[in-house]
Amino acid sequence: MSHAQRLRQRIEDEIVSGDLALGSRLDENQLALRFGVSRTPIREALLQLAATGLVQAKPRRGAIVSAPEPYLLLAMFEAMAEIEAACGRLAARRLVPEDSEALQAALAGCKAAMAQEDTESYYAENYVFHTVVYRASRNAFLAEQALSLHRRLAPYRRLQLRVRQRLPQSLAEHEGIVAAILAGDEVAAAEALRSHVIVQGDRFTDLVAGLRTPSAA
Repeated sequence: MSHAQRLRQRIEDEIVSGDLALGSRLDENQLALRFGVSRTPIREALLQLAATGLVQAKPRRGAIVSAPEPYLLLAMFEAMAEIEAACGRLAARRLVPEDSEALQAALAGCKAAMAQEDTESYYAENYVFHTVVYRASRNAFLAEQALSLHRRLAPYRRLQLRVRQRLPQSLAEHEGIVAAILAGDEVAAAEALRSHVIVQGDRFTDLVAGLRTPSAA
């Protein structure tokens, strides 16, 4: 992970947790001083955050803390669930030996991270797991769309994994997804992935419901 990516995660956590309020100005000089780095990785981190919608460039105000409206965020989770369901269905239909091996290896990585009770490691392995499912769909365009939306929702998916008992539940869902795909059960694979992502969206409702658009100042 690059220096800019680590900085992005730290700023991202503070935004999603509410430590950095909506509408707050993100001054590159102040952030560089605070984290003891140059402005270059800070600028890169802010650009990465802008791609997720957590930071927005405002004329004469620079970068400010932003966030999708609650209804839009929930709509994104709903769309993600349907896209992942499609990937799972196609993966179950088109599974080839190399994807079968990659799925099982990705699941093993999730199990190892779960055993360590390391949320960040689990998230990294979770990312690998989902990208393997996308690739196994053997539909390059669908996989590209899935990966793009997955990245945009990354801050919220990371936060969701910190919910009590979410890690073992997530792992159990991964096991069900792999079992369905390996069995060639298209319906079960699609439903398992849809439920896996929708659970995250539903559990996130309380947090996004508390989001407020800052008043104009």
